Amino acid sequence: MSKEKTRSIRAPYINREYSWLQFDDRVLDQARDSENPLLERCRFLSIFISNLDEFVRVRLGSLMNLQLHSPDYTDNKSGMDAGEQIDMVLSMLPAYYRKADETFIRLRKELKKAGIDILMSNSISETQKAKALAYFQENVMPFVSPLILDAKHPMIRFENQRLYLVLRLERDGREMFGVVTMGRRVDDLVQLPGGRKCHLIPSAELLFLFGDTLFPSCRIKEKALVRVTRNADFEASVEDADIEYDFDFSKLIRNRVESRGSLAAVRLEMNRESEELKQFLLRHLGIKKNHAFIVNGCFSYKYMFSLDRYFPEGAAHSLRYPGFKGSIPAGLQKGAMIDFALRKDIFLSYPFQSIDPLLWLLEECADDPRVTDIKITIYRLATHSRIVQSLIKAAENGKDVSVIMELCARFDEESNLSYAQKLQEAGCSVFYGVENYKVHSKIISIVLKDKGKVRYITHLGTGNYNESTSKQYTDLNIITSDRDIGADGVAFFRNLATLTIDAKYRKLLVAPYSLKQGIMACIDKEIAKGSKGSMSFKMNSLSDKEIIDKLVEASMKGVRVRLLIRGICCLLPGVPGLTENISVKSIVGRFLEHSRIYSFGSGEMFISSADLMTRNVDRRVEIATPVLNPEIKSQISRMLELMFNDNVKGRVLGNDGKYTAVPRLPEPINSQEAFLSYFHSLNGNAD
Repeated sequence: MSKEKTRSIRAPYINREYSWLQFDDRVLDQARDSENPLLERCRFLSIFISNLDEFVRVRLGSLMNLQLHSPDYTDNKSGMDAGEQIDMVLSMLPAYYRKADETFIRLRKELKKAGIDILMSNSISETQKAKALAYFQENVMPFVSPLILDAKHPMIRFENQRLYLVLRLERDGREMFGVVTMGRRVDDLVQLPGGRKCHLIPSAELLFLFGDTLFPSCRIKEKALVRVTRNADFEASVEDADIEYDFDFSKLIRNRVESRGSLAAVRLEMNRESEELKQFLLRHLGIKKNHAFIVNGCFSYKYMFSLDRYFPEGAAHSLRYPGFKGSIPAGLQKGAMIDFALRKDIFLSYPFQSIDPLLWLLEECADDPRVTDIKITIYRLATHSRIVQSLIKAAENGKDVSVIMELCARFDEESNLSYAQKLQEAGCSVFYGVENYKVHSKIISIVLKDKGKVRYITHLGTGNYNESTSKQYTDLNIITSDRDIGADGVAFFRNLATLTIDAKYRKLLVAPYSLKQGIMACIDKEIAKGSKGSMSFKMNSLSDKEIIDKLVEASMKGVRVRLLIRGICCLLPGVPGLTENISVKSIVGRFLEHSRIYSFGSGEMFISSADLMTRNVDRRVEIATPVLNPEIKSQISRMLELMFNDNVKGRVLGNDGKYTAVPRLPEPINSQEAFLSYFHSLNGNAD
């Protein structure tokens, strides 16, 4: 067992950070899987690096904050303190960098065979170099800023994840350092003219090749591309807003977001091993040498998402997943959504089914005279949100529109601030949650006055109200006119508006008061059955120790526990005498698995916005809704079974802490592809 594993696994627990890095490794494996189309594998590499960047900014940053401000902190599962977890993470990262660099080399070779040649500074011919220099001088040089660091030009502050060229220079016998800042308007990827193949070079490589020409009076002793990652973990409390920002939480968040780029450095990346340059930068950044890493490929692979455009028209199709449109459930049509929802529950499974019916419903509600109130929670939105357009129209038409806008949705704060302002200007009532709890719930409450009676339509889902991610994330949605759930929905918004978080509801489980207790009570019912008990959960992450201990208790009583967890899993399955009745599977595939399902042998089933993480069940406002419709419950059960049987994209977690592939016998089962086929066989395509 490796040193990292010995420190991070303490049966029946797995350290959260260790488990997350394992998840991102499974993403990288998709970039190496030759069964995936080439351009999709390129995208998986980009996603891997993007995930790793966020992990370093958020999780490593959080651990460094804990080490500084809470020296007595220890992880309640692995027993590791913050410093030990930091050391573990930093010791694991070099292997991931090497694996990513190797993956990039593989992909470059395959892209070259397909007609796309990505050039790097160590593999460019003299002819290509001359063309690259001409491009640099004409199109890049006007947007770069060189600077010699001396008494009159003090050290710059390296911005978060911005690209720099740092040089060690000599002039008139005096040694000094130089910095070149890459302009923000320079394209990430540049096409060089001529040749049979399409020759592309990342602009970062242009900066490395030719940035030193900007110092003609100096001798270049060393140079390296540099990228600094800064901490993104900041705290924002209601009390801070009360004291400093005139009781306006939006002002506080705007200030915190603006200050994020100046937070402490947590990582240094360089494309060359240069001890003197590295020591110079580490001293300036105030971090230790184990926070510095060598990147032999690219710092970012965002350009991988735009490679399609460099192929001849139609040539890239065979290198991508086949296109599809989310289908529309039978009977649903634009202009008739309200009446349908009042008659029958609606089930939508993204991305296999389209978000359009929900958009149609809101558009219809904006105009329908029967609708009096629309209330919604918002966590993340699309760049051009049709949902916001409908809410604005409803308010302009005299409806009472209330929006709980979560301003602390990490990296979406600025977008949410902007949307909040637009909604307020249109006449919507906008508030920002309740005390120091993030509102992560996904609920829309619609109230109608229909023939003298008050009626409800309520939407409850597992994912954001985001048209873009609905095409990429697997999420479940129920639209119902159930009166108890409708009354719960109205009460939920009323309670948040009056800072009431400990309310009881007829059918909904609502964190932080009743969701965890409700799930635990259902687990206890299965424990009472002993070996006849069973439960099947699907979620993104499992880390709450109290819930993990309850699942261990269930296993020890003989209850069969099946867990389908995409990302973090802090429970070690298959440990004799402890978790031998628990199995854990992860699916990483074409779409991001995002739905949360909690199904019990008693027949109770919930879909939820919440993972079983302490932050979700104790420190957020989350909702789990019971699945009451027998047809919908049966459909979700069938979906669960298919996912548990996935032997193409599924990986099983063993009691050694490793994820392994599943034997493809008697036949291969790819659940996501099966769902695409299944839902399209039942329904028509979206327009």
